[in-house]
Amino acid sequence: MNEVRIDKWLWATRIFKTRTIATDACKLGRVTMGGMNVKPSRLIKAGDVIAVRKPPVTYTFEVLAVLQNRVGAKLVPNYLKNITTRDQLQLLEMVKIDGFVNRQKGMGRPTKKDGREMKEFTDEAFFGFDDSFDWGDDENPLWTEEDEEKMK
Repeated sequence: MNEVRIDKWLWATRIFKTRTIATDACKLGRVTMGGMNVKPSRLIKAGDVIAVRKPPVTYTFEVLAVLQNRVGAKLVPNYLKNITTRDQLQLLEMVKIDGFVNRQKGMGRPTKKDGREMKEFTDEAFFGFDDSFDWGDDENPLWTEEDEEKMK
């Protein structure tokens, strides 16, 4: 077993969660070797360098050994070497930090404050009248004596 399909290797080394996702990434041109897009059926061997684009970062891996079956996370370093450039890793850190600091209003899950404001808004919109007001029979302008006669 000197060669293995690239989609199978990407899945087995836990770069992608499922083999289908690895196959789709190859088909969409997110996996390259030597700057060229590869098909999922491309055979790889030890020593090959693979670039995987997972926006916003392009990871680069060197194949140390090939394998057919998925391995545990602790064994992955035996099969690949992460040679991603430092600037790509810094870009990933910046994106992680930026996601928390500069969340655009209306994007993502609402905060507790947003939830309270929405509840207050909907309560006023649908139930904006005062429920504690007591309509006395003589005070109700909508209830007439004709209505009283009809009820008898």
